Amino acid sequence: MTVLTWSDDRVEQLKKLWEAGLSASQIAAELGNVTRNAVIGKVHRLGLSGRAKSPSSAAPRPRKARPAQHMMRVSRPIARGNTALAQAFEVEVEAEPVTYDNVVPMSQRLSLLELNEATCHWPVGDPSSPDFFFCGGKALSGLPYCAQHSRVAYQPAADRRRAPAKPSTR
Repeated sequence: MTVLTWSDDRVEQLKKLWEAGLSASQIAAELGNVTRNAVIGKVHRLGLSGRAKSPSSAAPRPRKARPAQHMMRVSRPIARGNTALAQAFEVEVEAEPVTYDNVVPMSQRLSLLELNEATCHWPVGDPSSPDFFFCGGKALSGLPYCAQHSRVAYQPAADRRRAPAKPSTR
């Protein structure tokens, strides 16, 4: 890796090119053996600022004339002030969701090794707890769950998306 030292001649050439309005990339190409970032760093360390404006950037660009657009403006009612309680909307209260008892008879409970295609595979409890078990009821044909757990597992998409808001208890 070659370390380049900024000689007095190169610094003077850098200052002249910077004042002339050349970009850091152009100055790097002109000086040779130096990167754009090295030029930017040196300019920053020298505190050079006031650059001459290039002729193209000195005059503002003329804007293109736009054709008149025929747009229909729709007036909206203007509400001023606090509008939090301004309009009262009727809220349709949904019925409470049907809750299903998760009570599984002791004789029906199965461990993982006891499950087969004819038994319900619905897990009950925490898998890391010794009380964990599977429902073990009679599974519906072609499904892994019994009728009760199939109703819970397979809900229509519209019902899942409209989950009822839980009331906050404070």
